[in-house]
Amino acid sequence: MICIANLGAGFKGCFHQAPAFDIQLKEHTAVRPDLQGLEITKGELKHLSGVSIDAVVRPPTPRKFLAEIFNTLLLIGLIFVSNFLLILAFPDHRLALIAVHAVVAAVLIIQDAIKIFFSLNHRHFINLIDDVHRFNITIKGIDINDQIEAAGNPRVGLKDRDRVIQALKLTREDIVRALKTEKVLRENERFIKVNPDLFANNLTALAALQVNEQASEYGRILNEAFQIGLSIQDEMKQLKVRHLNE
Repeated sequence: MICIANLGAGFKGCFHQAPAFDIQLKEHTAVRPDLQGLEITKGELKHLSGVSIDAVVRPPTPRKFLAEIFNTLLLIGLIFVSNFLLILAFPDHRLALIAVHAVVAAVLIIQDAIKIFFSLNHRHFINLIDDVHRFNITIKGIDINDQIEAAGNPRVGLKDRDRVIQALKLTREDIVRALKTEKVLRENERFIKVNPDLFANNLTALAALQVNEQASEYGRILNEAFQIGLSIQDEMKQLKVRHLNE
């Protein structure tokens, strides 16, 4: 559950956190223009990284991998049950049915193996996806706050909104740059000479916006943006070291 505190005199608004990347801004007139286009959608993420969010296991933990394998085995079991029942109904097409079901099972196994292998070997990319998710949650929180304000609660208006949006735009730039950089490094494993500009970030600008604003809701959002920026910077440093040492 995500809560937006300090929305006014003792008011606190909460909403349940949706599964990863199910958090999207609704297309309604209440969405303010300055929020439109800030969210990083699943489609944009795939375009920037070249990888679908559905092609990785999150989080990349043994328990999650086991759950993924179990689900695949369950599907394969259902495929074999289907194959058995269809053979009973159409015995003359036994070989064709066996072949079709075997191909489907093999495809599931291969896809699952690729998914697990990729997740094991590209943990930095998964960490970036988590940063994207955190960023989208922050955008969603502001949108809900705006809706509460539009419903007749003017006291919950976000302080220094322009600076908050500026900070979020800087963070978005860092996320986009990080995703593009990770893609270049992933697709060019022997790539040694990396353009230094790719590893630039907006942390200095974010830090300047953050000064003396820790106690307010505005400060909380800026701090979240700054923490996401730090996380991205750390991932980029580790990626650079990893690929330069290969």
